[in-house]
Amino acid sequence: MRAAPESPTRVPGRRFEGYGVLVTGAGRGIGEATARRLAAEGARVLVTDVDAGRAERAAGAIPGAVGFGCDVADRAAVEAAVAYAVESFGSLDVLVNNACACSPDAPLFEDEPDATWARDLDITLTGAFRCARAALPHLVASGRGAIVTIGSVNGAQDFGNHAYSAAKAGLASLTRTLSGHAAPRGVRVNLVEPGTVHTEAWTGREPALARAADHYPLGRVGRPEDIAAAVAFLASADAAWITGVTLPVDGGLLTSNVGLRRAFDAAE
Repeated sequence: MRAAPESPTRVPGRRFEGYGVLVTGAGRGIGEATARRLAAEGARVLVTDVDAGRAERAAGAIPGAVGFGCDVADRAAVEAAVAYAVESFGSLDVLVNNACACSPDAPLFEDEPDATWARDLDITLTGAFRCARAALPHLVASGRGAIVTIGSVNGAQDFGNHAYSAAKAGLASLTRTLSGHAAPRGVRVNLVEPGTVHTEAWTGREPALARAADHYPLGRVGRPEDIAAAVAFLASADAAWITGVTLPVDGGLLTSNVGLRRAFDAAE
């Protein structure tokens, strides 16, 4: 399949001038790209990561960013990160829940250990809950608060990884319920649902990425910047009348079964 042309990422002005933003899991990949995009549009960004050194290195390369170690599995660490953002920036206007854990499946479902299941859900789903709980009063106080969570197509269809997929599906549900609770308080809550994205997690598995690209209607896998652009839209005033939605950013993966269509084409 011919790949869709790669258009340059454009930054449409400075929609986040004066905003304070916290991004979890932002030491690399989608989180780092999101921090970079929001900072490029004027935000002060707290780059958090379970690896404090990685957070600081990422922040050091982003103007207007500050690094801070935060384990979203630890309530005290989450509350400390939120407090630091408010103290440093004067307000917290946007929370981006990106931190997650994805453990490989056991060969047989009945051999899945409790610890693996619990870890993926605790970091991916409960971690987002902890961050939203700590941030919400400050997002309400800002008068323009927004939460954007990073889900996955794994939460909508079967692509493997039982615990990770269940956690991502839970994030979509949490987005819907929290949006209804937060809307009367002036806070919007939305979710971005990426397909396969070429991040450091795929290092050494580039052939698998190349094969995956053939299953995407737009002919390629995603880039972190693709997801960051969607996050920036949903966090901005451009999406002022949007809340509770799940936005697939997946190259068309969920809309078309490319392999099946090819099978039918080959039979004709």
